[in-house]
Amino acid sequence: MDQILAKVKGLRKKPYFKLVSDQLLFDVVVIDLNVCIPYNPDHNLDEDSWFKIEGFSQKAFCIDLLKKDYDSKDYDDLIKENFSKIAYLFAVQGDDFYFQKITPSLFVKRKTLVFGEVAELEQSQTRLVINALPDAIYFKGADTLIFRNLATISSIFIGIDELYKEATKQEVEQFLGESFIELINDYNVEGVSKPNRKRIGLAMATLEAMSAADKTNMLGYIDGYCEQKLKFDQANQKFEISNDEDLKLLVYGIEQRFYTTPFGNEKRCANSVTAMG
Repeated sequence: MDQILAKVKGLRKKPYFKLVSDQLLFDVVVIDLNVCIPYNPDHNLDEDSWFKIEGFSQKAFCIDLLKKDYDSKDYDDLIKENFSKIAYLFAVQGDDFYFQKITPSLFVKRKTLVFGEVAELEQSQTRLVINALPDAIYFKGADTLIFRNLATISSIFIGIDELYKEATKQEVEQFLGESFIELINDYNVEGVSKPNRKRIGLAMATLEAMSAADKTNMLGYIDGYCEQKLKFDQANQKFEISNDEDLKLLVYGIEQRFYTTPFGNEKRCANSVTAMG
């Protein structure tokens, strides 16, 4: 049975309530999970793409609702007094769960003209706007959550923002202390931007998986693409990093985002990358 339910703010024991039965809140989303992108905070999605988290029920930030079989008899109807306290909606559509975060701006109260068989004027009533697409979908059979914006769903799946975690000050200092980095012009950990703090976490994992030979080759690779923008001391095998833009280029190089087009031999930097197998 298709149902629309709501999570109410401020309730701990029984926060979920039924709103509407036997209706779909969203059009069914048909998607090939194989083409969804494993979540990467530095990846810019294409317009028709989704991030995914596989094995979602095993994650610490998965809500209990998704870890058990759904039974509508476990939920009471939502009373009028709690309509304004809705934190998010979720729709049970077949075996899947569709989620939409609710913000105050989605509550609308105004006179409207309704066009059915004839035009009718409806007096002001509070309405809740439903977006064209859900903020997240959990495919129970595949145990996979898909979404487009992690920040939007962080209030639904508490703790999921750990996937978007910036490198700590200590981790940034550790990275800036790498043997191939020389800080100049008083640039230090305090000057590292939030976007670069997020990128550094990925770069550190990449470096950890590299062999010594790969690290050496990496320096030549970066220098080959950034010689006009990053100063490389060949004798000491160090890049001079004087500002946040220098650091971004270095991190992009570690992530191997620079490439040359096969037709025209144009040097480029990929804004986002997806592994193709």
